[in-house]
Amino acid sequence: MLASETFSFSEISTHTSKDDCWLIIHGKVYDVSNFLEDHPGGYDVLLQAAANGDATQSFEEVAHGSSATSMMEGFLIGSVHVDGLPKEKQARATDPFFAHKPQKIKQATSSTSFMDNLLHLLTLALALANWYYFTYINVNA
Repeated sequence: MLASETFSFSEISTHTSKDDCWLIIHGKVYDVSNFLEDHPGGYDVLLQAAANGDATQSFEEVAHGSSATSMMEGFLIGSVHVDGLPKEKQARATDPFFAHKPQKIKQATSSTSFMDNLLHLLTLALALANWYYFTYINVNA
């Protein structure tokens, strides 16, 4: 198969077994069947990503380095036929900016963390200590 070949989403979704595993990352299709046993995260991670359809988000969440990205070129077999992608992924797959640049995933954080509350409590304690000192101790000295 040539890397310029296009595959439908339904065709790609039939390649999700340990003997035949294809992944979609940034609109490109990779045959990782021969890499499953060598994957540092284990073969089950790749099988799960293949079963979920588009593995782009899973790939980006792990923050693979440049060596992984360059290694991927050896597994490239083609691209996804855009009409076969879900609507929310079609624009992203055809945008050349996103085809080569990973999307940064912002980590969800709690709006109030323990450290934020601790800082407020320490400030309040310091203010109360100052008030007590200047009201009762400094007056009597």
